[in-house]
Amino acid sequence: MAIDIGISEDDRKSIADGLSNLLADTYVLYLKTHNFHWNVTGPMFRTLHLMFEEQYNELALAVDSIAERIRALGFPAPGTYAEYARRSSIKETEGVPSAEAMIQLLVEGQEAVTRTARSLFPLLDKVSDEPTADLLTQRMQVHEKTAWMLRSLLS
Repeated sequence: MAIDIGISEDDRKSIADGLSNLLADTYVLYLKTHNFHWNVTGPMFRTLHLMFEEQYNELALAVDSIAERIRALGFPAPGTYAEYARRSSIKETEGVPSAEAMIQLLVEGQEAVTRTARSLFPLLDKVSDEPTADLLTQRMQVHEKTAWMLRSLLS
């Protein structure tokens, strides 16, 4: 059945493509955060272990919301590591960095997700896609706050 929500198919496809990049960034950040949760060591172990767990749990919920919005727009959500690696602006981290390096890498990841989300707004504004804009506004608030909290550990 055709989708008639007041946004053309081409515009819905462009939005879904941007959301697919956001989904990839979010999933790669989830995996990185979970990895760091498992492997962090040092004097801030307990604090970081618990903080990273909160963060990866939040990211796990976020990937579902993003994927469901892609589906509501009428397109398949990407779901493979290969596609996430191709689409994501966040690179994997090899080995086990120091706790401080983990924090820095997660700040960079949180900020990358925010930039990816922000890049969609010109199109969303043009076609009046308020539901996607609302989702992205919520995601940006979470990522900006998380980056701030992580950065505060480095000062």
